[in-house]
Amino acid sequence: MKRLSIMVTAAALALGLTSPAVADPAPAGFGRATLTGFASLPAATFVPGSEPSGSAIGAGPFNGVAAPFAGQPVQGFSGVVDRRDGTYDVLSDNGYGTKANSADFLLRVHRVEPDTRTGKVTVLGGFHLSDPDHHVPFPLTRADRVLTGADFDVESIVRVADGSYWTGDEFGPFLLHFSATGRLLQAPVPLAGVRAPENPFLDGARPTLASSKGFEGLVRGVDGRHLYPLTEGTVTGDTPGDLRFSEFDLRAGRYTGKRYAYRLESASNAIGDAIAVDRHRFLVVERDGGQGESAEFKRIYLVDIRDRDRDGLVDKTLVADLLDLANPRGLGGFGTTFRFPFQTIEDLALLDDRTVAVLNDNNFPFSSGRTPGRPDDNEFITVRLSAPLHADRRALR
Repeated sequence: MKRLSIMVTAAALALGLTSPAVADPAPAGFGRATLTGFASLPAATFVPGSEPSGSAIGAGPFNGVAAPFAGQPVQGFSGVVDRRDGTYDVLSDNGYGTKANSADFLLRVHRVEPDTRTGKVTVLGGFHLSDPDHHVPFPLTRADRVLTGADFDVESIVRVADGSYWTGDEFGPFLLHFSATGRLLQAPVPLAGVRAPENPFLDGARPTLASSKGFEGLVRGVDGRHLYPLTEGTVTGDTPGDLRFSEFDLRAGRYTGKRYAYRLESASNAIGDAIAVDRHRFLVVERDGGQGESAEFKRIYLVDIRDRDRDGLVDKTLVADLLDLANPRGLGGFGTTFRFPFQTIEDLALLDDRTVAVLNDNNFPFSSGRTPGRPDDNEFITVRLSAPLHADRRALR
């Protein structure tokens, strides 16, 4: 079992937010996980009747695809919500990778229905994210206040009890609260002392995060009260490779001051998503930057945020290696070993006590991890773990 360094802020200690942890029975060991479902959405899928996009990325071709596009690509899945009816909400990120080239990419939540029997993913509809009530205190790209990839880089999403959504943004980084139809409900919520280079309030100050290293993961606590955004990069002053998990109180509308540090296996790695298993345990996707044959590290870890023995260490247990999944049924037309070799794997959902859904961010049209020279499809897979998680039932709602 691997060990993970975890740090609790002085503020948390002062507030008495830490307490002796009660140890659970040791979790069962995890062996090789198994692919149980596969479906995909073709890379060249666009929102019907949508505006042109991609005018600032160059003409290409990129992996055989020329730009700009006649419509908005259904791509860049950076967060997922299981609606528990066979459909999923998937969040598109800022579009093409930077503020400068994504002003004509409209931020959107798509509703999709994967069918692992046919291997196809159907797009049922969706909605754009917007700020008609002027909660954003800085200038937006569009006069109609529909949000674009030049305004925010939304990389994670959760749905809370009232049906509204919270997303984690990388440009602030900010927490953003949207209605069930994508209307921003309040001003973006910053995290004190943490600012990316794209932060609109930087005002000449030095950023404390690298570009595109803000809130990549966002956990909805099983208690329904807390959110736990997880940065993709190390904050200035922290140990290289340590990523901050901060606790946000939904009732109070503020951060509690309590935080932890997730330690990457390599400082050059990144996280892709995080979800709750119970009050104290999360699943985290950790990955390297490789794709295709160069991909060497794409894993899911089970992390316990309790400081059991006050020595600053908690468990980090490997539960699935996404480059080495058993595929006894040859799903997707692949061999008996299945690889999920994408550069960015940013979507994780807990389906039952032993099964997770995993999706890639295909970075259309740039990534080609599945087939060199061809843009990646949006793939949806289900993975059965070799042992149960003993998850809190509230994590499956």
